[in-house]
This record gives sequence, C-alpha cells and structure tokens, in this order.
Amino acid sequence: MGGEAPAGAGGAGGPGPSGRVKSLGLVFRDERKSSYSSGETVAGHVLLEAGERLALRALRLEARGRARAGWSRGARAPGPRAAQAPTAEVEYLNIRQSLREPAAGEDIILLQPGKHEFPFSFQLPSEPLVTSFTGKYGSIQYSVRAILERPVVPDQSIKRELQVVSHIDVNTPALLTPVLRSHEKMVGCWFFTSGPVSLSAKIERKGYCNGEAIPIYAEIENCSSRLIVPKAAIFQTQTYLASGKTKTFRQMVANVRGNHIASGSTDTWNGKTLKIPPVIPSILDCCIIRVDYSLAVYIHIPGAKKLMLELPLVIGTIPYNGFGSRNSSVVSQFGVDMSWLTLTLPEHPEAPPNYADVVSEEEFSRHIPPYPQLTDCQEEICCPLFAYIQEFRFQPPPLYSEIDPHPGDREDTQTVSFML
Repeated sequence: MGGEAPAGAGGAGGPGPSGRVKSLGLVFRDERKSSYSSGETVAGHVLLEAGERLALRALRLEARGRARAGWSRGARAPGPRAAQAPTAEVEYLNIRQSLREPAAGEDIILLQPGKHEFPFSFQLPSEPLVTSFTGKYGSIQYSVRAILERPVVPDQSIKRELQVVSHIDVNTPALLTPVLRSHEKMVGCWFFTSGPVSLSAKIERKGYCNGEAIPIYAEIENCSSRLIVPKAAIFQTQTYLASGKTKTFRQMVANVRGNHIASGSTDTWNGKTLKIPPVIPSILDCCIIRVDYSLAVYIHIPGAKKLMLELPLVIGTIPYNGFGSRNSSVVSQFGVDMSWLTLTLPEHPEAPPNYADVVSEEEFSRHIPPYPQLTDCQEEICCPLFAYIQEFRFQPPPLYSEIDPHPGDREDTQTVSFML
C-alpha cells in the first residue's frame, strides 16, 4: 500500500497536480450485517487506488438520513400555485467526518501510486431512527458517502445505502391484546331484501412478524338467498403528509379464500392461517410517512357491496416469545381452543372449590323437584323418568381430600400404555 507524499514532492516532468484515480470504493466492516439500529456503530474503510501520484485537498465522510414525501398535482392551468407541488422533508441523521486533511501550513496532500485504505467509524444517534422505506410517494433513506476533494478536477465520491430498522417488540401488552370485530349486512335494497349476512372475526393478538402465520377465527352466517364466499387479506396502507395535504396508497400483500356458503348455511374458521410475506415493519413514528397494516376478513356477495371487517395489525421485528405461539400450529390443524395452555401453572395443584361456595342454599332449593318422593315403587317406575332428572343435577360431589378414605379397598392396577 502506498503512503502519502508530502506536498511539493513532485519533480519536473512528473504528472500534473490532479493525478488519476483508478478506483474508489467504500466497504463496511461486516458486509453480512443487513441493517443497523439506533446507538449501533457503523465502521468500514474507504478504498482508493491511484494510477499515479494523486493530489487531494481532503477526504471526507458523510452519513445522512432523511424522509421525503411529495407528489405532483397533475395537469393544471399555468399559474404561481400550479407549480407548487406538495413536498416535505425530515432529517434524521447528519454526521460528517474528515478522514484526511493537509498538514498545517499545507494546501494539498499527495498520495503515491497504488492502493490506499482509510478506516472510518461513527455511532448512530441513540434516539429512535425511522425504518428505511421506499414507497409510492416518498422514501426514508440513509446513506454513507465518501467524498474525494480535488484541487483542479471535480470532486469524486462513492455512496453506499445504509439500511436502518426501528425495532418493534410484539411482546408488549398493547400488541398481545386479541382483536375482535363483528358486523351484519342486509342483502338487497328497499323492500326487496333477501336476508342478512353476519360475520364475526378474531385474531389472538395484534402484533406479528414476517413469516408468521396468523390464525383467523371467524363465524359466517348466510341468511340471504345468495351464494357467498368468505375471504381474508393483509393490506398495507401508506400515508404521506406534505404541505398540509395527505396522500394514501393501499395495496394487498397476502390473501386467502374460504369455501362457498350456500343460502341458509353457516361456516366457521377455527384458526384458518394466513402467512405474512416479507414486508417492511410498521412505520408509526415518522411525522410525514406512515405505514400501517390490517387484516381484512370480508364476504363477497354477488350483486351487493362486500361485507368487510378490518382488524388492525402491527408488523414487528422482535418475534413473539410466549408459550402460546408454539401451539398456534396445533390450533390451526385441529381447531381446538387451546388458549388455556398460556395460563401459568402453579407449582402445587390447588384443591377444587367447596361445593357450598359455588352453589348457594337458595339456588339449591330452587332446583329441588316439586314431585313427592315415592316410597313404594318396588321394581316399577311409577312416573316418567324425566321427573327425576333435575333432582340429581346439583347433588354435591364428595369432599376433596388427598387422603384415601378407603385404603383397604384399593385394587391392584397395571400400567396400560396407549399407542396413538
């Protein structure tokens, strides 16, 4: 690797003061690292190869990050207001470093021909940075740029994109809350109605991550005269704010379809899954760009407007680590409500409650059948059997005890294994 030559080291007949740059590059220390977050250190090297002695005024490094939003107003009559398209910009990162400067009293630096390497390192701000994003009407971009200042020829530069992620933990209480919606729609118009279609849908929590499968629980009742089709989809909504104006772009990123439901029939989704494709996390902390997600469960009704329920979603980066997540696949396969598995099991099992604490004397007396007790029926049933049913409904169970009241009556048991 060539070293720096002192200013004025060029002799007669040598190359001009500008020199020639064969290559200029910028590499990060860990090229396998896909993204950075607030407070992390970004390090790397600026690589320069000179074909001959090279004169520099300085070598600088800039790290910048900003959000931009804007769109055109379209074709309008000429005028001062027509030319002003809505625009907005917010800066999140602005770091400048000097990698090489001339010595005191010198104006330039002369580099010998060959390869040169200039290390750099800087720390991202500790305050939250917004996730990198490129959308329909705006973007949030971060970059690192090395600038080679030349004394005669124009400056040269090399730029690399820096991917930043603002982490969202889906294990927060707000994102662990189940979401439930229900709605009913009357199919038809005026006096020619064919009956209602009702829909209720639920998801176990609000926060999910890329690659997760969302179990959807829904109940659909078709009391209309038409054949309907239930569907579900994940929608991404991009919202931009610029110059007091708002622009929205909405797109579907994943969907799933159910079976047809005939008139007078019902259908139930016991954990029908919809997998989240690779999408950017939700952006909720930028004042000019916002990215939201929602799970829409809707009914396609021929000849009528669809019945739709939208359940809010937050796409995070830190996956759910609860015990219930390991049972989501079982729920989706067997359609069994296994939410009780998420409860914390006590170290020592508790005794069941006393029967008197569960059923009061007044309630017990209300369920005593009014029929008189028969004393002499012998082996014949003297009245209908249903007359005796309620008499046994609230009979108290035996008191719980961990001591066997009949130790002598215990039978020898053999261990039996069941192979499923």
